[in-house]
Amino acid sequence: MPSQKILVVDDSPTERFFIAELLTKKGYTVITAENGQEAMVKVKAERPNLVVMDVVMPGQNGFQVTRALSRDPDTQGIPIIICTSKSNETDRIWGLRQGAREYLVKPVKPEELLARVADLAH
Repeated sequence: MPSQKILVVDDSPTERFFIAELLTKKGYTVITAENGQEAMVKVKAERPNLVVMDVVMPGQNGFQVTRALSRDPDTQGIPIIICTSKSNETDRIWGLRQGAREYLVKPVKPEELLARVADLAH
């Protein structure tokens, strides 16, 4: 079976590396973007099976990118997991309203992220 392609979007090189390494070790193909604009381009070009999205980034934040992707007929079928340091319940509700399927708070537990990815990537 071909491996699932996952786009990891985070402006922190440390977070991008941590999540990419975790997913790669489980057999996923990982592509990365460091901001919302790059994420939009890569989703259209690469057609990932899943997006792991940070919220706090320069330019478009993760909520804005999630909303744009979930409302675009070309990309609305791609599940998005928001993975952010924003831990308020109102942020979680807002993220899910923008179209995210899951909302995880950093520091994310590796086993929790892997379980959510396994549930959603197809």
